[in-house]
Amino acid sequence: MEKVLFIPVADNEEDEKVCAKLEAALKDRDLFSFIQARDLTAFKTHFGEENSQGYVRPLHFRMMGELARQRQALPFLTETSTLYSGMRNQAVGHIELAQRHGFGFENTGLPLIMADGLTGDEELEVAIPGRIYQKVKIASLIVKAQALVMVSHFTGHLGSGFGAALKNMGMGCASRRGKLEQHSTAKPAVKKKQCTACGACLPWCPAQAITMQEAAARIDKALCIGCGECLTVCRFDAIGYNWSATYEQLQRKIVEHAWGVALAKKGKALYINFLTRISKDCDCMGGYRKIVPDIGVLIASDPVALDAASLDLVEARAGRPLTALAYDIPHRVQIDYAAEIGFGSPDYRLEEIP
Repeated sequence: MEKVLFIPVADNEEDEKVCAKLEAALKDRDLFSFIQARDLTAFKTHFGEENSQGYVRPLHFRMMGELARQRQALPFLTETSTLYSGMRNQAVGHIELAQRHGFGFENTGLPLIMADGLTGDEELEVAIPGRIYQKVKIASLIVKAQALVMVSHFTGHLGSGFGAALKNMGMGCASRRGKLEQHSTAKPAVKKKQCTACGACLPWCPAQAITMQEAAARIDKALCIGCGECLTVCRFDAIGYNWSATYEQLQRKIVEHAWGVALAKKGKALYINFLTRISKDCDCMGGYRKIVPDIGVLIASDPVALDAASLDLVEARAGRPLTALAYDIPHRVQIDYAAEIGFGSPDYRLEEIP
């Protein structure tokens, strides 16, 4: 049975007080002992989309980065580009938005380095004994870093029911092609009405699968390799995908990619979930609506146990299932499937830190 540490917080408790509680727990339990001198240590989180407010606050990363430096490590903040269009689908806009949300060096004391490069295509394959995949495509810096601290914000999610550590690992640490493999069951196609025939996508296609026909781009699906490069470079949202994977399929694919992250960082990772500012939608969505009072911060070395404990606490605090609070999606598939394939254990022992 896996141990999950629980730091309770009051509803709307000041961020500074929550940060002090987390710092005390990390120090008292020596939870950063896996970080060694000169370890390139990635702090992976979510910087929030425009107008979102629920993301984990920058001051927590300043504190944790300093604890890593006290161990003579080399800590940095990291994230990956999104698959969908917007500011966060490439490094320049993503970093600009992160700066606006307070994640600049002046606030965190940490350099911000995108784990998947400028356009989301820098990846390394990690072998896993999965049922869907034998190899998963993970952002290269996640694999190359010597240590990982995965800091996730628990929210509802329109695709997976809820998002926490497993979602932050599986989707959030995948490269663009890894994200595409999880989300889409078909290759991309051009939306003719939105295509301006600018031709920007043509030189970026590694398979030369795109041509211009009748004043619009056309993708030859026989040649297309599904890499997602065209989605990256199109500035007019003229590339579409078939997002028809079922909720269960999506969760299983997320879990297997998360497993790749865990295997790449075996014995060199810590997982932290913030159960504060819990909203119906993930931090990728603009806007914010709190659905459960703040609960606390959870810490574990097993992300499956961590997410199981987080979900149980949220539903217990709400007094009803998450499906009644967010989306009516079979959200426990991700936890059950992770246990089924031997990734981690949903059985946990909650240890409250007073």
